[in-house]
This record gives sequence, structure tokens and C-alpha cells, in this order.
Amino acid sequence: MAFTAFRGMKPFPQLMFSVFVIIVSFLAFMVLSLIIAIPLFGLEPVMNLSLLNDFNDAETIFVLKYFQVVQSIGLFIVPPLILGWLFYGQFTEYLYLNKQFAVSSLLLVFVIAFFAAPFINFIGEINAKMQFPGWLSGIESWMKNAEEKAAVITEAFLKVDSVGALLFNIFMIAFLPAIGEELLFRGVIQRIFTNMTKNHHRGIWISAILFSALHLQFYGFVPRMFLGVLFGYMLVWGGSMWLPIIAHFLNNALAVIAMFMIDKNMLNPEVEEIGSSNGSYYLAAISLLLVVIFMWMIKRQNVNENMTVEQTS
Repeated sequence: MAFTAFRGMKPFPQLMFSVFVIIVSFLAFMVLSLIIAIPLFGLEPVMNLSLLNDFNDAETIFVLKYFQVVQSIGLFIVPPLILGWLFYGQFTEYLYLNKQFAVSSLLLVFVIAFFAAPFINFIGEINAKMQFPGWLSGIESWMKNAEEKAAVITEAFLKVDSVGALLFNIFMIAFLPAIGEELLFRGVIQRIFTNMTKNHHRGIWISAILFSALHLQFYGFVPRMFLGVLFGYMLVWGGSMWLPIIAHFLNNALAVIAMFMIDKNMLNPEVEEIGSSNGSYYLAAISLLLVVIFMWMIKRQNVNENMTVEQTS
């Protein structure tokens, strides 16, 4: 017999229940990971994670990467699968994983992943120069401190010497987040807010704001929100979850590979400044124009798959 107790819930109760499932899943996976970690890494680093602050130590990085992988699975991947089953009965259909899309749209997703970079760099540079009024100096200091800590950890994660370690970084930083974050934010949260507001645009923007805010990296908030909006429209206009998943994977994977190549002096570091440097602002405008054109093409190619608000109910 099908389990139907949670079907037909209104959007707001769905949202509250989704938050509950996310928290429970995250805590359950963290407890399980701690239990497994004790025989793997020893009792001391597991029971006192504050000791894991030497980012030049290979063992510290390995332990932190272990918990990063567990967090991605427990926080982002498992909850939407559970919610899709509870809310709809079939998580593949609820999360648009069984939907088809025009093959040519896949090529456009690859093209967008490359051509969006200058505009993302441009708005990222503006966001990085964000300043608060004096009476909010405490909040600004907290944000900068959080940003610096995140940057140090990210740099430590990305600094690897072998192709095998690079592939693991792609798995951890690109593959798992692309699947988990898209299933959760586009598949569940965007759907709930679309039904709540009866408007796809509002659903996309609200979920994109939450998507960016959850990362707690405020000096990269705007470019990450832009990516969330881009992924949201890919889902609505393409009709399939696989388009934003692939786009998300490409965005993260290209960044990981670029950092690896820069560290090995195989790529000029200035590539990260395309669109944000004084002499390349025009590239940001061209980048945005091309992204808009390519997204419009995705919408036109999948006109029969474009979602309506009723389809998200």
C-alpha cells in the first residue's frame, strides 16, 4: 500500500516539514559519520573537531574532506529523495529526474558554463567591495571573518598534487553539490515557493536567495544568487532537472580544474579576472548578453516542456 499521509499538503506545511526532514537527516548522518570516523581517524580528532585547524597537515585535510562529503549527502542529497517519496510517491517524477529535454539544450548548457564566467567575475568583484555603514561594523567584521575562514579552508581543499586528488575534489566540490543542491533547492524549495506564490519567477528568485545565503559567504552572495537564478530558469524552461545539475557540475568542476592548473603554473592566474579587470568590463556585458540569448534558445527548444505553475503542484 502506498504511503499517502504527506500528499496533498499545502506549501507552507510542506516547507516546515521539509526543514524538519533536512535537519533530522543532517543530524543522523553526522552522528553516523562520527561513529564511523572513530576507528578511521582515532577518538581525539573526532571528539574535538576544533583541533583540526592545521590546514597544512594532510591528515587534517583528509578528515575535513570526509565530513564535507558526509554533509553533502546528509544535508542535500538524502532529504529531497525522502521528501519526493513522501510528497508524491515517486521521487524521480517529483524532482523532474525522469523528464526529457532537447539534446541541443545540453550543448547550450556547456556553452553557458563557459560564457557566463566574465559576468560572474564582474558581479563578484562588485560584491567583494561591499561596505556597510558604521553602525553595522560588527556585522561587517563577522562577515569578513567568516569569508576569510571559508577562503582558507577552500584553498587548503583545492591545493592537491596528484590527478587522483584532483578527481576526488571534483567529486566532492562539483559532483555531490551539483546533484544535492539542485535536488534540494530547485527540486524541493523552488517548487514549494512557486506553489506558495503561484509564480515561477518568485519561486526561482526566493530559492536562489536561500541557496546563496546557506553558503554563508556574503562577499560572494550576488554571483552565487545569479547562478541559482540561472539554474532555476534552466529547470523551468528546460523541463528537466538534469540541465541545472549538469550546469552546476560544470561551473564547479571548471573552477576546481582552473585552480589546479593555476597552482601548477599551467594556466595564467589572470583568467580568474576576465570580466572584472579594468580592461575587460565589456566582456562582462557580452557575457550577460550571450547567456540571455542561450537561455532563450533553451526555452524555445523545449517549448513543450516549459513548466506551468500547475505542473509544480
